[in-house]
Amino acid sequence: MADRRAVLIPGRGYDTRAPLFAYVGEALRRIGFDTHEITWWVPPDLGADRAAPWVAEQAAPALAEPTHLLVGKSLGSFAAPFAADRGLPAVWLTPLLRRADVIEALARATAPFLLVGGTADALWDGAQARRLSPHVLEIDGADHSLLLPGPLARSAEALGRVCTAVEEFLGAGATPG
Repeated sequence: MADRRAVLIPGRGYDTRAPLFAYVGEALRRIGFDTHEITWWVPPDLGADRAAPWVAEQAAPALAEPTHLLVGKSLGSFAAPFAADRGLPAVWLTPLLRRADVIEALARATAPFLLVGGTADALWDGAQARRLSPHVLEIDGADHSLLLPGPLARSAEALGRVCTAVEEFLGAGATPG
């Protein structure tokens, strides 16, 4: 059993079985993390005004156990206050960088975090990402799922870049080991 625990927090339509989480989860396990994957069914009428408290309610039980890293995708970035409040390192995949509450939570974080997004994602703000963290992977032309147009091999290569960025971020001492 691993001595460090990572909690994986999905997006609205992107659960922890999807490619980003599958490969990032494997990278985490290879470097000594046990992963806890949150699963949820997002109510179709969940509006922006209720999203943050809903995510907090879904994530809180998983975070009741000792946790060393958060990995959140999109809607999961509403868990950024947990990382900030608990001093947890984090990896935020396509975080909602157009939301003031997410930006505020990231800005008050004391532990390092990696931000990953694509320039074709309307919810990504590369300049904001670089203001918030020195750890940023921005993929030119990638959408909100970090997919690229054209041959699928380009998207697979982008997925590889995400995994490498996560490995390098965590290998750089971002989490207690």
